[in-house]
This record gives sequence, C-alpha cells and structure tokens, in this order.
Amino acid sequence: MTALIIEDEELAADTLRSMLLHINPNIQVLDVLGTVEAAVNWLRRNKADLLFMDIHLGDGESFQIFRQVTVESPVIFTTAYDQYTLKAFKNQGIDYLLKPFDEEDVRAALAKLNTIRKMPDALLPLLQSGSISGNQRNRFMVKSGKLIKTVQAEDVAYFMAEDKYLFLVTREGHNYIIAETIGSLEPRLDPADFFRINRKFIINIHAIREMYKLSRNRVRILLSPAPAEGLEVVVSEERAEAFKNWLDQ
Repeated sequence: MTALIIEDEELAADTLRSMLLHINPNIQVLDVLGTVEAAVNWLRRNKADLLFMDIHLGDGESFQIFRQVTVESPVIFTTAYDQYTLKAFKNQGIDYLLKPFDEEDVRAALAKLNTIRKMPDALLPLLQSGSISGNQRNRFMVKSGKLIKTVQAEDVAYFMAEDKYLFLVTREGHNYIIAETIGSLEPRLDPADFFRINRKFIINIHAIREMYKLSRNRVRILLSPAPAEGLEVVVSEERAEAFKNWLDQ
C-alpha cells in the first residue's frame, strides 16, 4: 500500500511515518507535503492508496485541496482540533485522529480501511459521498459469543476506546466491542445526547451521576455504570468549555 502524508509539522510527519512502517513495513510513504499548494500539485500528477492529512497546513486548511483537485483516495485526517469531524467525513474521510494520537490509533484506522475495502462495491459510492459516514446512528449491532443483538443508541451509557478496541457500554452495565473508531463514530451520534469529553470517552448525558471541578477548567465525571476500577473520567482542558455549553443547551 502507498501513502501520502500531508502535514506541515516535521516532527509529527516523521512520527507518523515511523508508526506506519512499524505497523506494516510494506506501506510505502511516497512523499511528505506541508502546504495546500504542494498537495494539489502532487495530486494532479500522482496517486496514493491512502492519504494522511492534517487539517491546518502552512497556507490554509486542507479542505481547500478538495476544491482544487479530485481526490479519489480515502483520507485519514490528523489534527489537534475536534470541531471538523463532520466536514472531514464529507471529504473522503474514513477516520479522524486527534493529536496527540498513538500507534494503536493509527493501527485501528488502518484496520477500518481494510474493513471498508471488503464492503460490497454497491456501498462504496455511498461511503465516498458521506451518505454512510454522515448518517446518525440510532442502533448498534453487537455480539456476545454466538448471540447477536441490537442496542438502541438511547440505551448506551458511553463509548470507551481502549488499546485498538472501542467498547460500547450499556446503561445496564453490559460491554461490547464494536467495529468503529471513536473518531469516525463521534459525528454520527445525536449531539443532544452524546459528547466526546476526551480522546477515550464519548458519554451519554443520562449516564452522568456526579461532576467535580478540577484545576485548569477540567471536570471529573462519575458515570453510571462506572468504568473499570481506577479509571478516572475527566473532561479534557480543550473540551471543557464546549462541554459546559453542551450541558447548558
């Protein structure tokens, strides 16, 4: 598989390249580009199987690339900002990695790409147009042993990312692994009920039992049901203001 990295931070680009080669030595990184202009010029003459694309580049947002050249390859967006998720999935995005991400995040995104490639051809145009990624999820198919069942979104207490897995935890305390990543799932949930508080948790407002103010504007949350013993649930400093607005809507 060939990949193109569009990233204006040299350290971030080098780290991502190293992660890719460690995950799969057969991945060939064709180039690293740091501007919208350079990416447009490259994509007019070349193709890659997969694009890793930071949103904020040296000369503008990477979404400008899609207005200047046709991008047919799937894109994994990498950014320190989480307000662009829906826009990302409308522009060839298959996943959305929040910085600082780690190797397990990249590994999960690549696994999702492999899942997409196995989808029936009839579904691919829907995926590329955003019709699948953009739809709100009202229920989830889960498996427990040989049992297959559906869980309604209203019965989900929270989603928790752990290593390369994403767990769905019901309000009754049942845990299921689902074939999603937290970045791809976030824009498909009802924002009135669900909020992503940090890199690992998306919570349902009805699962909040108690909240405590911490330093640097952060908030510690006690959830019902509680996560594994010793796992603290804290709204990140970057998400604190948006979280307060969400609570107050």
